[in-house]
Formats: sequence, structure tokens, C-alpha cells
Amino acid sequence: MKIGDYVVRKSYGKDVLFRIQEITGRQAVLKGVLYRLLADAPLDDLEEAKEPEEEEFRGGSLFPRNRLNLPGVKPAAEPYFDVPGTVLHLDGDRTYLKKSIAVYNELQIPAEGYHLREEEMADALTKLLPRVQPDIVVITGHDAILKHRFDGDKHNIRNYKNSMHFVQAVRVARAYERNRDMMTIVAGACQSHFEALLQAGANFASSPARILIHALDPVYIAAKSAFTPVRETVNIYDMITHTVSGLKGMGGIETRGNFRMGLPRIGSES
Repeated sequence: MKIGDYVVRKSYGKDVLFRIQEITGRQAVLKGVLYRLLADAPLDDLEEAKEPEEEEFRGGSLFPRNRLNLPGVKPAAEPYFDVPGTVLHLDGDRTYLKKSIAVYNELQIPAEGYHLREEEMADALTKLLPRVQPDIVVITGHDAILKHRFDGDKHNIRNYKNSMHFVQAVRVARAYERNRDMMTIVAGACQSHFEALLQAGANFASSPARILIHALDPVYIAAKSAFTPVRETVNIYDMITHTVSGLKGMGGIETRGNFRMGLPRIGSES
């Protein structure tokens, strides 16, 4: 086996697809392909697997415009134009960031993305927020409950790999814009401390049941928020139950949307 190979772990019932990121001796560092997960395993516990289809990575039918119920799909004769909410996306994983930006571009959502280590995100936001002035901020990457020091208390944030870094970043973002309806924050990754992220000021966060979340679940929530009209609140139940992870992986609070219509559409006849 070599770096870049797709593998599964035999001792875990081959439940998660990984890609080998690093090999040291007989030990491999693994990165989840579909889920935001970092792990390590002995090489003899690994079994080669096939590369996933692009549609599988994207969560099947997660992102078609009709699935998102986007209000921007209108008869061509109407003289309106769409103004979806703008997104600032910080990601601790370069591969997931690239996939996320591709989705935003496909949906024509204005977005800027930055690959940063989770501990760098809070400081970066102090400079990025005044410049980008986003409607939606996504703060994600990798996280996990640290088994080697877990004391049995899932409410103790010290038991998490990066939840505190995400909390600090959320606090910076919420200090910049205190109104949760003026700027929507989506935060967290696999097994993140859901309650702490909401208390820090996030509108939507992972992970209520401390489970793995799909790599694009935060993007789906950002997209739904970007295309929900400002006069309406996002349908929380409908949105979260349509993520791959569902109610165990994502949660949130009532929040207004960020979509506006404009008039007239350039090129339309008067």
C-alpha cells in the first residue's frame, strides 16, 4: 500500500472509506473521504478499496437545484434577478474546501474559501470579516472526541480535538455581528461539541449525537440559508433531515434566510 490509496479498516467492519495520507513504518495516517475524520491504523488492518464516484462524495442527490427548492428558479420573462447570501468558508482540510467551493460555484453562490488550521481560524476572522462582509460564515475542518484522554464527560470541551478552536472562531464572528439574523454561522465537524458551538453564537452546528458528519453537510446548510428569502426563516427540520448526517449530526436554531430578489434583470425588456 502507498500514500493516496483508498482503504477501509478491517477491525471497524470496513465502515468508513479512507485515503492514506502518510505512512510511518507499519503505521498509516488516514483521512476520511466522505466524512470529516482523521485516524491512524496499522497497515495490516487495512484493505484496499475502490475510489468513490463523484456523486457518492456529494451525498447522492444532495445538491440539485430542485432538491434545494431554490426560489431563484423563475420564468425567464420575469424581470427579477437573484441575490443569494454570500459565504465565507474556513476549512481545516484543503480537499474538502476545494469540493465545497466547487458546490458554491455550481449553485452560483458568491463564496470565498480559505484553508487554515483550526487553531488559526479565530485570528484569521478578525481580518477576513471586515473585508469579505459575508452573510454566512462556515467554520469547519476536523474534530473528534479524544479517546486517549476522554474522561467520560461529553460536555467537557477539553475532551475534543478542535471544538475549542471552533468555539473561539465562532465567538470572534459573533462579536463582529451580534445579530444572528444578520450573519448566519455554521460551525463544527465530526463529533464536535454541539452545545458549546451554539452557546458561542453559531446558528447551526455539529454534532448533537457526537457522530461523524458528511464532508459537505455544512455546505448544504449554507446553501439552504443562502437561498431562503430574508422574509422567511429557514425550515430547520426540513433542512437538517435532508443532510446526510441528519438530526444526529447537525442541529441549530430558528434563523432568517439570506436570499433577496432584485429588479430589473440586466438585459430584460421594459
